[in-house]
Amino acid sequence: MTKTIRLTMAQALARFLTRQMTEIEGRRMPLFAGVWAIFGHGNVAGLGEALYGVRKDLPTYRAHNEQAMAHTAIAYAKAMRRRRMMACTSSIGPGATNMVTAAAVAHVDRLPVLILPGDVFANRLPDPVLQQAENFGDGTASVNDCFRPVSRYFDRITRPEQVIPALNRAMAVLTDPAECGPVTLALCQDVQAEAFDYPESFFEERLWVPRRVRPDERELEQAVAALRAAKKPAIIAGGGVLFSEASATLSGFAARHGIPVSETQGGKSSLPFLDPLNMGAVGVTGTSAANAVCAEADVILAVGTRLQDFTTGSWALFKNPGKTIIGLNTQVFDATKHRALPLIADARVGLEELSANLGSWKAPEAWTHKARDGFKAWMKEADAWTAATNATPSDAQVIGAVQRALGRDISVLCASGGLPGELHKLWQASYPSSYHLEYGYSCMGYEIAGGIGMKMAQPERDVIVMVGDGSYLMMNSEIATSVMLGIKIIVVVLDNRGFGCITRLQKATGGARFNNLLADAQHETLPDTDFAMHARSMGAIAEKAGSVGELETALKKAKGNDRTTVLVIDTDPMISTEAGGHWWDVAVPEVSERQEVRAARKAYEEARKMQKVGD
Repeated sequence: MTKTIRLTMAQALARFLTRQMTEIEGRRMPLFAGVWAIFGHGNVAGLGEALYGVRKDLPTYRAHNEQAMAHTAIAYAKAMRRRRMMACTSSIGPGATNMVTAAAVAHVDRLPVLILPGDVFANRLPDPVLQQAENFGDGTASVNDCFRPVSRYFDRITRPEQVIPALNRAMAVLTDPAECGPVTLALCQDVQAEAFDYPESFFEERLWVPRRVRPDERELEQAVAALRAAKKPAIIAGGGVLFSEASATLSGFAARHGIPVSETQGGKSSLPFLDPLNMGAVGVTGTSAANAVCAEADVILAVGTRLQDFTTGSWALFKNPGKTIIGLNTQVFDATKHRALPLIADARVGLEELSANLGSWKAPEAWTHKARDGFKAWMKEADAWTAATNATPSDAQVIGAVQRALGRDISVLCASGGLPGELHKLWQASYPSSYHLEYGYSCMGYEIAGGIGMKMAQPERDVIVMVGDGSYLMMNSEIATSVMLGIKIIVVVLDNRGFGCITRLQKATGGARFNNLLADAQHETLPDTDFAMHARSMGAIAEKAGSVGELETALKKAKGNDRTTVLVIDTDPMISTEAGGHWWDVAVPEVSERQEVRAARKAYEEARKMQKVGD
C-alpha cells in the first residue's frame, strides 16, 4: 500500500522544492537556493504559510519589486552556470504581470527560474475577485496567460493533485541543457489551500546534474572533415561554454589546434583576457581583431551561441563566400541556424571529441600569428580609449578607471544602453563568469537587482554593477533590499542626463535629437537628480566623483566599505569607442523630409548588400 501524507497543494510544492538536490565540485546541496516573494492576497495565505513551514531549508527573501526579484533570481542562476536556481512568487494581478518581463529575460537567455504567481479561484465562486482581469470571451483565461509565450513550460494548477506531474515536468525543463528556461506554474489561490493525500515517494530526495550529450558520429565526422580542410578557422564562444563549464577545455582546444577565439556577450569571460588566442568581443560591439578573423574565416565553429544579430553583424560579418559554420550546441534550433553543420552536443564533451578526432591537426601558423598580431594592435587602440583624458569622461574612460582601481579579479554586471557595447570591447575579464551582461533581452532595470543575484552566487568576489542614469531611474529599489540583506555590491552610476546610447543611434540614422536626452525631451524644468543622496536614503554609502581620478580613489575606498556603495560620475552622452565594431541592421525610413535621413537611407541600402540572403 502506498504511503501518503496529507498536505495542502502549497505545502506539497514547498516540501518538494526542498528535496531537489544538485552536486557541485563533489558537494551535494539544495538545487533551489531560495524563494523570492512579495506576498499578496493571491499567495500569502496558501503559499506564504507553506514557505514559512520550510523556511529553515528553503529561505524566503523579500524584495521591493516583483520584476526586480525575478531578475535577481535569474542573475543568480546565470552566475551559478545553471547549476542552482531560485523560485519567485507574487499575488494574482500586477505582481504577476510585473514578472512577465523577467520571464522574457530568462526565456531569451536560456536561464532557469521557477515562477509561481497566484491565480484566480479555480471554483470561480467569488468571481471576479480583486485584481482579476476578466476575458469576455474566455472564462479560463487570467493575466497569467501572459506568461505562456515567455515560458518554456506553463501550467495552471486547478486541482491539488495536478502539482505532481506539473512539478516533475518543471524539473525536467529547468535542468535540461537544451530546453532550459523559465517555468511558470500558475497557482489558483483556492487550490493552494486545498489538501490532498500525496504519496511519500513524491518527496524523496532527487539529484539533478547536468546532462552531457555526446555528439552523433556522423555529425562529428562532418565537423572534423570541415575543420581539417580549413585554412582560416575561427571559434565563436557563446554562453553555452560557461554553462557547460568548458572554459579550460576551450582554451586547450584553441591552443592545441591554433584557432583564434572570439566571444559573444554571453560568452565573454569563457577565456581569460590574457589567453594568447582570445581575440575578445565579436560582432557589432566587437574588437577589430575578432571581427577581422571572423570576416576572413572559412570555417566558424560556433560553440554554445544562438548567433544573434549583434554577434553576426546582422549576418554581414562573415565575408568569406566559401565559409562553413559548425553549430556546436545542445539545442537543435540554435545549432542549425543559417545552414550550419549541426553538432548536437554538450560544449565540453563536443570540444573534447572534436580534438581527439582532429589529432595533431593545426591551423596554418601564419593564420594563428596574424590573429595574435591583430589583437596586439587592438590593445593599443583600446588602451587609448580607456585612458583618463576628458574632463567629462566617456563610458570607456569610466570602465578604464574601474579596472585600474580594482584590477581584473572582480566581477562586473550590466544590461542595457551604451555600456554593454563598451564593456564587451574593453572589459578585461580574468576568470569564467566574471563578466555578466544581460544582452539577450537587453532589459533596462536588470542591473542592480541582478547584482544582488550575482553577489549571492559569488560572495567571495567584489561585484561591480555599472548602470546608466536612465536604467537606474527605472529600477533602483533593490538597493534597499541589498542593504537589508547585507549583500554588498558596488554600483557605479554613469549620469549622462538621459538615454545617450539611443541618442547616438538616432543621430546615426539621420534623426534629429528628440526625446532621449532629458534636454531633448518635453520639459518645463530639467531634472537634476542627486543620485548619491537618493542612494543614501535607501541605506547605501554613496558619493559623487568629480573626475575620473576621484572615482578611482572612491572605488578603492569602496572595497573596504561594509555595505552597498553607490558611486556617481557625470559622463559625456555623445562619445563612444569608434575603434572596432561592425555595422548593425537598423532600418532607416525610405521617405523623409530630412536630408540627413535620406543620406542615412542611402548608406543603409549600400550596407545591406553585405548581408547574405538565405545563408
